[in-house]
Amino acid sequence: MEPSSGSRDAGPAVTPVAAVLPAGGSGERLGGATPKQFCAVQGRPLVSYTVRAMERISWISNIIVVVSPENIETMKSIIEKYGHKRVVIVKGGITRHRSIFNGLKVFVENEFSNHLLQKPEVVIIHDAVRPFVEEDILSKVVMAAKEYGAAGAIRPLVSTVIASAADGCLDHSLERARYRASEMPQAFLFDIIYEAYQQCTDYDLDYGTECLHLALKYCKTNAKLVEGTADLWKVTYKRDLYAAESIIKDNLSQQVCVIADVKEAVAQIGFLLHETLKSQQIEAVSISLSKNDSRLQNIFSGQCYNFVCINDKKYAIQETQQLVDMLEKSDLPLLYPVVLISMHLDISENISFSIGIEELTRIKKFAGEMKKKNILVYGLLIQYKDHLVLQKIVNSAAALIMALIKDRNPELIGQLLVA
Repeated sequence: MEPSSGSRDAGPAVTPVAAVLPAGGSGERLGGATPKQFCAVQGRPLVSYTVRAMERISWISNIIVVVSPENIETMKSIIEKYGHKRVVIVKGGITRHRSIFNGLKVFVENEFSNHLLQKPEVVIIHDAVRPFVEEDILSKVVMAAKEYGAAGAIRPLVSTVIASAADGCLDHSLERARYRASEMPQAFLFDIIYEAYQQCTDYDLDYGTECLHLALKYCKTNAKLVEGTADLWKVTYKRDLYAAESIIKDNLSQQVCVIADVKEAVAQIGFLLHETLKSQQIEAVSISLSKNDSRLQNIFSGQCYNFVCINDKKYAIQETQQLVDMLEKSDLPLLYPVVLISMHLDISENISFSIGIEELTRIKKFAGEMKKKNILVYGLLIQYKDHLVLQKIVNSAAALIMALIKDRNPELIGQLLVA
C-alpha cells in the first residue's frame, strides 16, 4: 500500500549502504516553472516519494539528496514537512555527474557536510524522479555490486535505436535484441565509483550520463547487469506526472476499512458492503469503532488509506469525528490523502429528502475543515424500506465508494451522494 509497509528484516549483508539521489535537474523537458522533482503528485512533491522509498528500507543508513543551490531551502522544507529521516541535503553541481560527485564527497570531504558520514561499503545511485523503486531490485543491485564492484538495472529496449548521417538520413540501426536500456538504481563499491569520479575528465563530468561507464573506463570494473521491473521508469514529461498519479491512486485504492457499529441494520449493511467489495478483488476489513480501537490502530499501521464509516443519521458526525481524531494521531494523512466516506443509513418510514440536505450542509462544513488535514470526506446516503432490494442498493453504494476512492478528487468533498 505504501506500496508496502516497511522493509524485510534481512537486507544485504553489507554495512553500511548509502543512497545518493541526484535531484538537481531543471525539468526543461517537462515544461513549466517547477522542476519535475518538486512537482506535486497527490499534493506531495515527487522527490518525497523517492526519499520515502529509500527511507522505508532499514539497511540504507544515509540518503543523500543533491539539489541545485536555489532549491536547498525548498528541499529542507520538504524533509521537515513530511518527517523524512536519515536525509542529508547537498548542493549540486552544474551537471548530473558533478552533482553525483558532490553527493559522494560527503563521506570523505568535510567541505560538503558539517560532519563526515560513515563511509559505506556500497553506495546506491538512483534518480530522484523514479519514485516507484522497490526493495527487491535495490537489494539485487547492492548484492551484485558487492560481488562485481558495480551493478545496474536494465530493461529491454522498447524502440529500435538508429543513427543518422550528417545529411540527416539513416546511417545504420542497432540490433535491438542485443541491447538494453540502462535504468536506475545502480550500485557500486564506494571506493570504485569515488575513484572513478576523481579520475574522470572535465568532459566526462560535463557531458557524460552513465555512471557504469565511468567505473568501466577508469577502474576497469565490468558492471553486472540486473533485469529490472517495469516500474523503474523516470518521470520526464508532463504526461509522466499523470501516469505517476494514476499508479499512486491505484495503489492506494486496494484496501478499504469498513467501520460499522453493532446495531442490527448498520451491521447488516456493513457485512453486505464488506462482501461486495471483496467480490471486486478489494481487500476489505470490517471492525466496530467503539470496541476495536486497538485493531483499528493495527489497520493504520498496515497503511490503509480508505475508510467507510456506516452510521444511522443521528450519530454520523460524532462517530466520524472519533475516527478523524484517531487518523490525526497517526501519520497516514501526512503522506497521502485519506478518503473517509461517511455512510448515512436511513430506513425510517417517512423519508424526507430535506433531511439529506441538512446532512449535506453539515458534511460540507466538516469536509472543508478536514481537507486542511489531508482527509477527504464524502457523504453517502442509503435509503430503503424493502429488504428485497437491499443488495442492489449496496452494490450501487460499493460502486460509488470505489469511484470516490480511485479518483480521490478534493473538489468533490462534502458531497452527499445517494445510492
